[in-house]
Amino acid sequence: MNRTLYTLLFHLGLPLVALRLWLRARKAPAYAKRIGERFARNLPAVPTGGIWVHAVSVGESIAAAPMIRQLLVRYPQLPITITCMTPTGSERIRALFGDEPRVRHCYLPYDLPWAAGRFLDHVQPRLAVIMETELWPNHIHQCALRGIPVALANGRLSERSARGYGRFAKLTAPMLAQMSLIAVQTETEAERFRQLGARPECVQVTGSIKFDLKVDGQLLERAAALREHWQASGRPVWIAASTHEGEDPIILDAHRQVLASHADALLILVPRHPERFNPVFESSVQQGFASVRRSSGQAITAQHQVLVGDTMGELLFLYALADSAFVGGSLVANGGHNLLEPAALAKPVLSGPHLFNFQEIAAMLREANALIEVDDAAGLAVAVRQLIELPQDARRMGVAGLAVMQANQGALERLLTALGTLLR
Repeated sequence: MNRTLYTLLFHLGLPLVALRLWLRARKAPAYAKRIGERFARNLPAVPTGGIWVHAVSVGESIAAAPMIRQLLVRYPQLPITITCMTPTGSERIRALFGDEPRVRHCYLPYDLPWAAGRFLDHVQPRLAVIMETELWPNHIHQCALRGIPVALANGRLSERSARGYGRFAKLTAPMLAQMSLIAVQTETEAERFRQLGARPECVQVTGSIKFDLKVDGQLLERAAALREHWQASGRPVWIAASTHEGEDPIILDAHRQVLASHADALLILVPRHPERFNPVFESSVQQGFASVRRSSGQAITAQHQVLVGDTMGELLFLYALADSAFVGGSLVANGGHNLLEPAALAKPVLSGPHLFNFQEIAAMLREANALIEVDDAAGLAVAVRQLIELPQDARRMGVAGLAVMQANQGALERLLTALGTLLR
């Protein structure tokens, strides 16, 4: 498939795109809003001549934040436009940068030549930076036509994704060849990009900027103070974060097993997507757990067994409240989420077996004995109980995870140096 055929099929598929938006809007009404932006209509006013950063959703937005803050410091004359594809990503971007006058935000238009061209003519960036893996042939081609360098930052490419790109080589190889910088996390990924058609001189191994996560020094202190306020300093508290559909019943089952031997244990359950906040809370109540929503502001009492994290932008704080952390998207075949967020807080990390989005990071944590992987509710319950009953082992795991973080920092500086070359 070449780009012309891809574009034709995209146009023919627009009714399906509209249907998908409608179906998503039934669960998350925000999908029904700002539809014009997805076709480069009704775009907000933005200062031109700056940097355009694309972060598809929440995870990429959080990963991009330190890079964007550094770009704002290093290039005080340049505005930044941040795009995403999801309402949750949009909320996260606004929470992170809503008070920054040099940052503007909108949805990225669909990958149609006319929409991509209209968007670029509106923003007129000097540089385009795409986070992780969100590569769109027409957007990249339209950048090439206008002489706008395109960089992939913190690039990831699993073996499975590489096979997918390889099946459409006539489409993907020219797209990769048009990119000015492909900054990837590992040499394995660098070689995959080169084999798929990226110019070797444009591929650099910079490491993962997720290792450069900076934690507010007062975060753990604030968490300890809140637990004291709850009179929960001595209670076992564990968190299951960024969970996906299909994982919550497993986690609640595991918590029931934990409660059988530690009746005062508290689970903080944090669904990945806001449209699941209500169903997960209702499910927890229906299963007989004394549950409370974080958004209620209600103090936790000794009777509460489950706290549902239904707020945005608080995940690191919720991790800080817990003694151990399970990272979701990994008991189902979603590929996992960022294991380094709890590691940065020296928390022992647990996950399911599906970690194909974080293979190298998982391998580092595994090798350092900072990660426990489980397959089901029984395995998760055993792991949580062990961490409760063997606090020295839990502390050792947390320290080991933090050491992995610290030993691999520096990727952000390497990435910023490479982007600086393109801006010059």
